[in-house]
Amino acid sequence: MTVTADTTIHEVLEMDRSAAAILFAHGMHCLGCPHAMAESLADAGAVHGVDIEDMVRQINDHLSQHV
Repeated sequence: MTVTADTTIHEVLEMDRSAAAILFAHGMHCLGCPHAMAESLADAGAVHGVDIEDMVRQINDHLSQHV
């Protein structure tokens, strides 16, 4: 499984709930919010001023080790 900037937060958490730690580390603390769950990583990252490429890489590295 590979995550892209277009992957939603919900899709990431469905792949591996422990990936939430990466999202939290990037300032995304309202992961349970229905609106946030439907946002793409790019959209959520833009709101939080996150380097999307770095976050996507971290999530993919995490998934490669845990899924």
